[in-house]
Amino acid sequence: MLKPLPDTVKGPAMRLQHMVMTFRSALVDRLVAHDPALSRVRMGARVTLSILISIAALIAFHFLVTPLPSISYALAIVLSIEGGVAVRDRTPGEQLKTRLIGCAASLFCISLAALLEGYRLVADLAFLGVILAASLARVYGQRGFAVGMFAFISYFMGAYLKPTFAELPLAALGPLFAVTIGHLVRTFLFPEDWRRDLRAALKAMQGRVMDILVRLSVLSKEGRVTENDRTELRHMEEQLKDVVLMAEGLLPRQVDGTAHSDDDPVTALSMAIFDLHLSAESAIVQSLETPPPFVLVHAVISGDRDLAEKVAASTAVEKGGETARASAQALLWLQRSLQALGRAAGKEAGGLASIDDRVVDEPPTKPDFSWKNPLVRAAAQITIAAGIAMIFGLFLSRERWFWAVLTAFLTFNNTKSRGDAAIRAMQRSVGTALGIIIGLAAATLLAGHTVSTVILASACVFLAFYFLQVSYALLSFFVTIVLCLVYGLIGQLTLDVLLLRVEETMIGAVAGTFVAFVVFPASTRSNVDLALARWYDALGQLLDAARDGESRYRVIELSSRLDAAYRELTVAARPLGSAWSLVTRPGPIRQTLAMFLATSYWARIFAHDFAEAKKPLDPDVLTAIEEARAALSKAAARGSDCFATRKPRPVMAGNAAPAFRQGAAMGADRVANLLNRLYPA
Repeated sequence: MLKPLPDTVKGPAMRLQHMVMTFRSALVDRLVAHDPALSRVRMGARVTLSILISIAALIAFHFLVTPLPSISYALAIVLSIEGGVAVRDRTPGEQLKTRLIGCAASLFCISLAALLEGYRLVADLAFLGVILAASLARVYGQRGFAVGMFAFISYFMGAYLKPTFAELPLAALGPLFAVTIGHLVRTFLFPEDWRRDLRAALKAMQGRVMDILVRLSVLSKEGRVTENDRTELRHMEEQLKDVVLMAEGLLPRQVDGTAHSDDDPVTALSMAIFDLHLSAESAIVQSLETPPPFVLVHAVISGDRDLAEKVAASTAVEKGGETARASAQALLWLQRSLQALGRAAGKEAGGLASIDDRVVDEPPTKPDFSWKNPLVRAAAQITIAAGIAMIFGLFLSRERWFWAVLTAFLTFNNTKSRGDAAIRAMQRSVGTALGIIIGLAAATLLAGHTVSTVILASACVFLAFYFLQVSYALLSFFVTIVLCLVYGLIGQLTLDVLLLRVEETMIGAVAGTFVAFVVFPASTRSNVDLALARWYDALGQLLDAARDGESRYRVIELSSRLDAAYRELTVAARPLGSAWSLVTRPGPIRQTLAMFLATSYWARIFAHDFAEAKKPLDPDVLTAIEEARAALSKAAARGSDCFATRKPRPVMAGNAAPAFRQGAAMGADRVANLLNRLYPA
């Protein structure tokens, strides 16, 4: 919403300038709030610029040297996209190596498609062979995935555009330009810098905590908490968690994967991030029970520590009872955590700059092509789905059946269960249908306006890959608009062609969904079982580390892993609550996830208090740990049955149950209590 115009702003020109500046400021604030390190902006910009520069270079070559076939431009576009999205190596040298291998695979597949063009049946079977090989390449990790995508999309374009042998030398310029320009754009125009991104993430953390405090100040002034307030604060808590996970992921790790020493600046920063996250959660939990005094919240926001401590110790707070004192103490803890993060972030600017970039290098493992590997089973699924899509796509069109195969192939990208595949297929179909409606209207309005069409197409490419990590439906929507605009530019935009694209997309989506559910299905339930097993394992390691007296940083690190495991669990369980799912009971699912969230919260409380104690564990804590360990063993033995069990009432992080011990023992008590409540009598 635009702010009111100040009285000092007079005249139409000044008013317009003020409105533009206000709008731009609001847009920047919103952008930073959803993308603190601007990683999504860089992703969209990399892909867009790589495409534009590659096409411009090919056009210059076309007019200055020799005319180029259409396959050169098509390969430059699609491989610029794959180079920006699929190549995820950490260093520029490794990225270049992946791109060069992918380029070689691309040239091989183009040549193979041209060689087999005269033998349609053989060519179609070869396409399935390429799909199988590209899918199996994922066994080799991220590089295998990228090379497989280069190979698949290149054969796809070769079979679709049918280059001749005479055109192959010029067609090779497309991959070469895409690889070279994509690498230069990523290395020099939009380089990756973990220190820059970490500073941005830390700043965003502080900003989101301030947003929470402002909201708490409103509650304090009103003196009551509504259901809408609870929902909004939980949403703000989730936004903070997103940034915390980003910041923790950006922290440099040692090559051998071991924890840093306690005097390492990385350790100090990691502890400060953890402490701020936990104190913010506690402030929300306690304030929802009893809103803190307005003066106290204002003192925390302004950084006045003396005033905050004075208000927290006042008679008014003491008269409010235990909940009022807990609320005030949570605010003081949050204030200390904010100041600690500020100090640690100040160290980071100078201290971490001198530290080598330590990353976790996964030990080399032998590729597993056995049937036990889910990637191998997924490769079989992808190939069968592509074959089905190919057969039914050919019934519709001998020239454009490739769209059906493309959809079937992409349906299985980044999916781990049949539920994920079905959701992805549905998102692609909906995004394509809506994109055709908007794209047809845009291409019709811009007919004959080449410059405007190119500008709009570029903007849609940017938006497509800006939203890549947010929504696959939005990616499909914007890409479809781009295709409509391109068809309009080359004079091939017809309603029949667009309807055929929708039909082919639906065929591919249905084929992918059918195979996901029928052929070697990986059920959502089994995927949830795996994610839940990782969560249980992370919690067990945390409890064992504390019981065995490991370092405080090790316990905090394991607590962060538990938080990440919870996030993986929410993603795995997401299809269980979808309206289309065979398991249509979102009530128990939401309640169960809330209990796991609460357990993760109290596990972090336990880890924090253990780290703060700095002394051997007393018998109460050891007893509480053993009780939590026993509850964990019982719950883990039943796997994901808890998601099908109705709970007596929703559970939030702060109202789990009364605890009879204090400090670290209280956290372990709450963990045991929540785990026991997963299966109520």
